[in-house]
Amino acid sequence: MKKFRLSLIGIFSLVFSTPESRADYIPAGPELLKQVQAEIINTDTAELKRRLEQDPNLTLIDVRNPNEINQFGGTIDAAQNVILPRGWLEFRIGEVLRSYDQPVVLYCGINQRSPLAAKTLMDMGYSNVSNYSDGFFAWRDANLPVDAPDFAPSSMLYRLPQQVTKNVWSAIGATAPPSYENSGHNNNLSFIITEEGVVVMNASDNYMLAKTLHEEIKTITDQPVNYVVLYVVLENAQGHAILGSNYWQEQGAKIVVHRLAAEVIEDYGEDILMRMQNGRRDKSLGTELVEPDIIFENEWIIELGNEQIEARYLGPAHGPGDIVLWLPQQELVITGDLAFHERLLPIFEDTDTAGWLETWNNLESLGAKIVIPGHGGPTDISEVRKYTLDYLVYMRQEIAKILEEMGGLEEAYEIDQSAFAQLDTFRELARINADRIFRTMEIE
Repeated sequence: MKKFRLSLIGIFSLVFSTPESRADYIPAGPELLKQVQAEIINTDTAELKRRLEQDPNLTLIDVRNPNEINQFGGTIDAAQNVILPRGWLEFRIGEVLRSYDQPVVLYCGINQRSPLAAKTLMDMGYSNVSNYSDGFFAWRDANLPVDAPDFAPSSMLYRLPQQVTKNVWSAIGATAPPSYENSGHNNNLSFIITEEGVVVMNASDNYMLAKTLHEEIKTITDQPVNYVVLYVVLENAQGHAILGSNYWQEQGAKIVVHRLAAEVIEDYGEDILMRMQNGRRDKSLGTELVEPDIIFENEWIIELGNEQIEARYLGPAHGPGDIVLWLPQQELVITGDLAFHERLLPIFEDTDTAGWLETWNNLESLGAKIVIPGHGGPTDISEVRKYTLDYLVYMRQEIAKILEEMGGLEEAYEIDQSAFAQLDTFRELARINADRIFRTMEIE
């Protein structure tokens, strides 16, 4: 009993002792923030605005959680703004920053988490780190550009379907890369409702996203979906186009795809599925790789409810098996990845930029008055021409000059792409695109 009483005395002494009396005292809360603030570089609103205007390599990282971002008005509207919650910073920063000296500014709502995040990156060896000390709310309240990361926070869809014409709808995806936060909805998921059936452009990124899209379709059409003839046309073999196919097949839909895309699915489908599962984690539940039902070479045409719908292969472009969905009676084309809007197009290893230029002529020859691009909102052909054809022509011309002068890859990296710097994903893709176009043109 005596020993027990002595132990209690020791415990109470420890609990009620002052910080100064403890050798192992660790600061917390406001004291820790004050200490960290003295070790980091802070940037105010005016300085951040100036840097965003002048430095195309600057990356912003919002360390808040997606739910609070949705609830409190979005993120700072910048070409390279990444949502990376504080709890995932150490695990995923390598996916965001290409080098330890890449300029980066971190921010949160009111300057509580971002200073700690900035210090963490500095401790990890990143040397060009700043903290936006005013925080998002100050940026928003100053009426500076803000971007909503999710226009439908209660849905897996990034945006709910919007009506384009009398019977054509499209759920416009995020202009950012596919991610857990946007559920892989970074491409446009369009559909045509007729009196006899529904045709959907793109199966979507995963089973649950496909199901979500279907639920939205059922709120729009008066037809009992169980009895509707349903076709799903895949714009190409990318994951966000194909991986929801097993959901649609369960509903009795026929999956339609070009031969070249079918070959990619057969050869690389399991790898595409695995990458999606790693990125979407629990949101990938139920997704399985399936074979398409209808494979075509040049065109697949169907008439439903007096609407002629034509899936056409116009030639090589962004990836193997890229096709468009053409509605001649409405002069409307759903381009898939033949046309981009509001974001910089990505060049992949299998992108045929030379072929894309020729294929573009076939696209324009359709005479479409309404264009639903693969990425970005509905528009017209002149608008997507600026962001697709003009970019490809410019980059190929500049790289041709470099090759003629016996220049190398470093010169390609220095090509002035600032005319396209306002596009989303510019900072992510500009250098990669220069690299891949250069390497391709070297052997053309």
